[in-house]
Amino acid sequence: EEEEAEVGWQEKLFSQFEVDLYQNESACQTPLDWQYHEEIQKLEKAGGRKNCRIFTYTDHDRFTNLEELCQKVTDSDHEVPSYLVERMANVRRRRQDRRPIEASSLKTKIITWEPSEEFIKNNHVINTPVQTMYIMGDLGPYGKLGHREYENVLCTIKVDGNGVITVKPDFTGTKGPYRIELDGEKREVWEYTIDNASAQVQPEEEEREQRVFRDLYGRHRDYLSGLVGSDFEMPLPGTLRLFVNGEIVSAQGYEYDNLYVHFFLELPNQWSSSPFEQLSGVTQTCATKTVGWDNVAYFCYPFTVEMFYTQEDEDSLPQWPVLYFEVLSLDVWERYRVEGYGSLVLPASPGVHMLTIPTWRPVELGTVAEMRRFFIGGSPELEDLTYVRIPSTFKGKHLSRFGFQTETTGSVTFRLYCLQQSKAFLENSALKQRMQSVLDRLGGFSQQSSVYNVLEAFQRARRRMQEARESLPQDLISTSPSAV
Repeated sequence: EEEEAEVGWQEKLFSQFEVDLYQNESACQTPLDWQYHEEIQKLEKAGGRKNCRIFTYTDHDRFTNLEELCQKVTDSDHEVPSYLVERMANVRRRRQDRRPIEASSLKTKIITWEPSEEFIKNNHVINTPVQTMYIMGDLGPYGKLGHREYENVLCTIKVDGNGVITVKPDFTGTKGPYRIELDGEKREVWEYTIDNASAQVQPEEEEREQRVFRDLYGRHRDYLSGLVGSDFEMPLPGTLRLFVNGEIVSAQGYEYDNLYVHFFLELPNQWSSSPFEQLSGVTQTCATKTVGWDNVAYFCYPFTVEMFYTQEDEDSLPQWPVLYFEVLSLDVWERYRVEGYGSLVLPASPGVHMLTIPTWRPVELGTVAEMRRFFIGGSPELEDLTYVRIPSTFKGKHLSRFGFQTETTGSVTFRLYCLQQSKAFLENSALKQRMQSVLDRLGGFSQQSSVYNVLEAFQRARRRMQEARESLPQDLISTSPSAV
């Protein structure tokens, strides 16, 4: 049994159930029902409807309203609608008659102090109005058409206010037909295809449309170019500009609550920044929450730094700026305790970097120091934060920390977005034969890291060879070459 029908947008094809229903005047209540009653009478006089199993529900039919109300939010079989879902069920995306707001009314009535219930329903969701149409199939047994339980949705078509057409499922095309298997004794299987029967656009109209699009895009590009401009400040030759958009994300694993972080950035030689650039900062005090086994304080504190590197020596690798920080805790008496010190070398490669830096703090032996730390907030602390790495005042060859007692504490997580700007990047492709200045110096860190990776891999391979040698029987190892 086959049937083919060509359906237009919002074209009404009556089903057998609707023909039987709207023929009776007692079933007609709304103006739409009476309109369908007259159309069905005209169809009967003209010889009956041409379609048999294929029919449609338009945007104004009751089925469309019920289908919108019955749509599930999740894929659970036992879904319980929430309060918001029940309230949203009455908010229709279609035929929202909103009058354009005049400029004068905006000045006088910005806030509606006593909104009506209809106003709340219409303005609860701001979205694009949508018109819907359903192409249905009456898949009942032969001779028993007109039963609601055999109606199946073959295709759903939606058109929003922006002119976007959504067809679900998609046009068949080169794919196989869609299948619908009925639940019954005979387990009937129906196959159907959906084809686009619209008239193709003429080449002249398509070219005119493309021309309009090109003009529109061209005007929009000129508008954006006018906003952005074309004059970009470039650093001087031999100079690198480094932007760092950073974020102190969190601190975890510390002993006390109510944490905050104090940090500053140290610029090595050949690095500089603007006099108005802020190279230090303090986060807000943040209470911790339990995540797994750790107490975590989420700061989400952003900071931005702009620095310049000027190359002076051709043979030396540049030293990158270092971010020093200390984590402190605050008690109820507004006394602070040092929880840990740490340092972070800014990444040499541009991009996004997520780094977790462990910290430590100096300690004193004995219970008196811990009691003093607990009760009055006093704890040993560094006079110079650069002592976390190599102090800036150190000029010798050997730095001894013998006798300096520390304790490992928690860690701080940073998220860094690094951007680099230099003329050497532009000259890289044109001057490949010439020794590059800034770019080679920047690549030194990546070269060093690759050398370290090779050495580390060699050490791992050597350890595996030693372990394999130790696991061999001794008689194989001690066998002489002549015996072999």
